[in-house]
Amino acid sequence: MEFLTALTPMYFFLAFFGVAIGIIFGAIPGMTATMAVAVCLPLTYALDLNQGLALLIGLYVGGISGGLVPAILLNIPGTPSSITTTFDGYPMTLKGEGERALKIGIVSSLFGGLLSALILFCFAPLLADVAIKFSFVEKFLIILLALTVIASLSKSMMMGLFSGLIGIWLSLIGTYDTSVGGNGETRLMADFMEPYLASGFSLLPVLIGLFGVAAILEEAEKGIKENAADMKVSLKSGKKFSFNVFRNQKTNLIRSGLIGTFIGMLPGVGGSAASVLSYTQEKNFSKDSDQMGTGIANGVVASESANNGLTGGALIPLLSLGIPGDSTTAVLIGAFTLQGIQVGPLFIGENLDTWNTMMVALLFANLAMFAIMFFAIKYIAKVVMVPKYLLYPIIMMMCVVGAYAINYGVMFDVWTLLLFGIGGYAASKIGIEIAPLVIGFILGGQAEVYFVKSLESFGTYSIFFTKSPMAIVLWLLIALSVGFSIYQAVKARKARLSTATAQA
Repeated sequence: MEFLTALTPMYFFLAFFGVAIGIIFGAIPGMTATMAVAVCLPLTYALDLNQGLALLIGLYVGGISGGLVPAILLNIPGTPSSITTTFDGYPMTLKGEGERALKIGIVSSLFGGLLSALILFCFAPLLADVAIKFSFVEKFLIILLALTVIASLSKSMMMGLFSGLIGIWLSLIGTYDTSVGGNGETRLMADFMEPYLASGFSLLPVLIGLFGVAAILEEAEKGIKENAADMKVSLKSGKKFSFNVFRNQKTNLIRSGLIGTFIGMLPGVGGSAASVLSYTQEKNFSKDSDQMGTGIANGVVASESANNGLTGGALIPLLSLGIPGDSTTAVLIGAFTLQGIQVGPLFIGENLDTWNTMMVALLFANLAMFAIMFFAIKYIAKVVMVPKYLLYPIIMMMCVVGAYAINYGVMFDVWTLLLFGIGGYAASKIGIEIAPLVIGFILGGQAEVYFVKSLESFGTYSIFFTKSPMAIVLWLLIALSVGFSIYQAVKARKARLSTATAQA
């Protein structure tokens, strides 16, 4: 119970502060939970691990939850995971039920978040107990599986795979350390870059550049004109909110929360897939399926319960296997890196107090999200009207200061920030996907280490197929993942050809 000493008033204040800032990021279209965590990551420099994680988990939960505000009031999803919230949320606003729709979404988000936290608490230690018995071979195969899942569930299989390979290539730049089987020489760089890149690119400037600066550049491209007509929001209510609306939504809440948690466990899938799948299931099984899309509670409940279910689900592979479940948890790895802690099978056992404080932070963040949004929704709704041209210069300044401070004043980290910010912006123009690239960048180094150590230990490539029954199971999962990606690609191609034929 030593972790109770970490639960100070400052700990809870930081979690509460993180939720409030996260809601603001989520409520403004174009700003995401990932961006909130990346931009605020430098703020954790002066905090200990528990306080830093409380802040970041608050940002994560608040960022995911805040997306429902513009989705319901403006028909613009604040985050990708809120896309199906618009289907019924905005029609409810048009009917004068904006406040009711928001509160239905908030309560559903709370339920999904708490359900996923419970599943995380029960299953992450069990999964870690299994994974701790894995050898280098199984660990390499798990990372390979994660990379194939990312490729198969990207918008384009080939681009997802290509993006992941770019990330792996970037992760290998630097000195090939002798402690991991290398020759101690630098690689994949010109000689004049050796003073700067001997240790490779620093993780945090890369993350802040790709998720912070690149997003700002994309928004800058759209210009600063605000359409006043589109920005008008109204909460004038016709039908009042009542908790009785959930009397017939128990199955929808539980099923959608479970779907969100499960999808969150799959690396690289993202919240939009969870909300779409939950919405589709509700439409298939609901008695009111013919009314969905016209402004009923079922659609809002399904979408919001699912996308907040992601928060706990995405932390399961991160904390038990060291594999980020989505782009936001990929950024969270940076917080652990700052404190010199490596997440993976050993994390929970060796850092039990940190694990317990994280669970408290996740529980508190969900409750704080409910308290802030439910009782102050009229004020939060006005956040969507804040001009971005006032916010982005402040965020850009935070990005630069954070990158400069990461290694106590290294100017090359600022250049890294700008390089990856511009590179991320350019990549989005040619179809390269950022999330697979980042996960490839994070996992690439580990994949190399486990691959080399497997060969050093067993001396043959056949060991990857014959090491254990678990290795065979992992190969089957990899084959299923690749087969599914090919099926999806063929299906998408046929759909495009069919559309083109119909338009001709």
